[in-house]
Amino acid sequence: MSETVEEKPETVVEATEEVVEATEEVVEATEEVVEAKPQQPTKAKAVDKWGIAHIFSSYNNTIIHITDLTGAETVSISSGGHHVNADRYESSPFAAMKAANVVTESAKTKGFTGLHIRVRAVGGVGSRVPGPGAQAAIRALARGGFKIGKIDDVTPIPHDTTRKKGGKRGRRV
Repeated sequence: MSETVEEKPETVVEATEEVVEATEEVVEATEEVVEAKPQQPTKAKAVDKWGIAHIFSSYNNTIIHITDLTGAETVSISSGGHHVNADRYESSPFAAMKAANVVTESAKTKGFTGLHIRVRAVGGVGSRVPGPGAQAAIRALARGGFKIGKIDDVTPIPHDTTRKKGGKRGRRV
């Protein structure tokens, strides 16, 4: 029995040496493959350029004004009245969509990839609901290929208002 115990360590050592040699061969082979494989240049991450789309939408017109993030530099501006002939169509969704498409092309050429949207109605003593062109303008900007960030309603709401026009007894029809 003492002889078998002494023989086992020798076979284990031999087996371990064979495994180490095989592992070294595999490591050398993979190093050769890695060296032979040409390194692909890493893609530079495209930096997104964000802007703000100010959409003023009343029942008379829709104005779309794209600025940089500070709001100080105008990138592009257009209104519904530029794209239709009749005054009654200035606030229509069609006119807003046409204005948004013009603004989109201009902003794309200047490198903008994403927009935060600020929707504004008349507010104050006027209507606090955006006109019919607001939603069409937002959809046209999204379809134009921009990433859409935040959508905010920035309609001015008075905490204590000024007096509405029309006098004490209101507008008499």
